[in-house]
Amino acid sequence: MDVRDKVIAIIAEQAMLEPGDVTPGQSPADLGIDSLGLVESIFAIEEAFDISVPFNANAPEQSEFDISSVAAIADAVERLVQEQHASA
Repeated sequence: MDVRDKVIAIIAEQAMLEPGDVTPGQSPADLGIDSLGLVESIFAIEEAFDISVPFNANAPEQSEFDISSVAAIADAVERLVQEQHASA
């Protein structure tokens, strides 16, 4: 399973959907994920990939982590995995 598939699986689990029901263009809100669910998804992503996500739950719009869509989240996670594992 690649990074993108794993991110989709984590988001789908939080939304209580099957991964096949999640499309890249959907936002977390489109999937019924509220702010608490989003934070739980971020924690699950951090744990799954052993990365630190620059996300401020108190001010998500000010975070460096793009949460506008499933594709944006997956792209950001792929970058973080490459950056953080390259410097390790």
